[in-house]
Amino acid sequence: MEERREIRTPHSANYGAMGQPFGPNYPMPQDPERAPLLPASSNYPDKAMTSAQMNPAMVPTMFSEGAFLTNPAVVTDGPTVPDWETIPGYEGMGSNDGGKFLPPPQPGPIPGTVPTPANTSWIIPSISEDEARNALMEYANDKCCHGSTPAEEMDFHELRPFNTYRYRLETFTESRTCKWVTLPYTGQPVDSSVFGIPPQPWDVPIQIPAMFSDKEKKMPVPHTSSLKACPQCLGICRTVCKKCHGTCRVRCWVCNGNGSRFNDPCHHCRGQGTESCTTCNSTKYERCIGCSGRGQILNYIELTVTWKNNIYEFVADHNSEFPTELFKKVNGEKIFMDEQLLLAPLVNFPAQAINQASQNALQQHHAQFSSTSRMLRQRHGIEWLPLTKVEYIWRGKRYDYFVYGKENQVYTDNYPQKCCCTVM
Repeated sequence: MEERREIRTPHSANYGAMGQPFGPNYPMPQDPERAPLLPASSNYPDKAMTSAQMNPAMVPTMFSEGAFLTNPAVVTDGPTVPDWETIPGYEGMGSNDGGKFLPPPQPGPIPGTVPTPANTSWIIPSISEDEARNALMEYANDKCCHGSTPAEEMDFHELRPFNTYRYRLETFTESRTCKWVTLPYTGQPVDSSVFGIPPQPWDVPIQIPAMFSDKEKKMPVPHTSSLKACPQCLGICRTVCKKCHGTCRVRCWVCNGNGSRFNDPCHHCRGQGTESCTTCNSTKYERCIGCSGRGQILNYIELTVTWKNNIYEFVADHNSEFPTELFKKVNGEKIFMDEQLLLAPLVNFPAQAINQASQNALQQHHAQFSSTSRMLRQRHGIEWLPLTKVEYIWRGKRYDYFVYGKENQVYTDNYPQKCCCTVM
């Protein structure tokens, strides 16, 4: 038989009431359902483009044969970094893996108030004896060394509820980084600055994906591409062979350069200790890896946009010996949910610990993300987490266990009928 207890809000309390939004510099994007989440105008300095930046650096596809004979390429271990152009808003970038961090644009005006949800009354069910018994029987059946007899024969002594709450805040952010990228030029279009002034990092229009889900997108920044002679081979398409260093000979792999094996001349290198280089086919040169043997490279700024759903969770103290971390494996009953462009903390929830957690969470997310990302949307909610301690008597002794979560999971450390199993 199921017992239900109705918990209603006192007339003077408003369970969904919230305080004022945090932070005088809190970013406030537009509503994505009404307009794209892009700034109306650039918040970056308007710097004039030089004539050199307005025209692409076009170079000959190949150097002359005379240049090849008199100016051979140097030996390198990888592509040489070219001379990057200086584009306003992208200064100080390199080609390192992390890219340059781009702070978000200045926030817009701060909203005056946040709409307050209506009063809510909740009916919170209490677990019945039948549910408690069935939960323990399922627990015993799932364990290979637990018998189900105690669950079948036990006499209930007391069902003591320790119901608690879980607060969850989600902040959906967008961050942008950029770096120079170099690719071999294979005839692809060159979107240089002659086609327009490169937009500032946060002015590049990008469609925002589904809210509160992680995603990453990479794309070239418009009008930042340019062609250059490959700095590794100087445009001649090949470099000095790294294996033989231009000598056309390498150490014999059979005799390890000794010229002999077991006091006899090496049959592979005929006693010379060296053999012809197969990497360059004894031509001294190999295809340039920086430009794939094409002589030119394409440079452009790559913008990486990362959307991330940042989560904060807090479970209120339930004043029992039940391990709180087990709540991570179960669901609760949602009793409150609110989603806004900018949230304010809860102030009148009956459990003061939840009010404090809401304030701490919003302060933490604001401090952590407002200066490094654009905060696109927030939502928070409260779950009621069922937790009941069941005390029972079996064969004259008292035992107990906890039933928790909507799934009626069981936790106990003193189950009376269990044995040691050995798998042969």
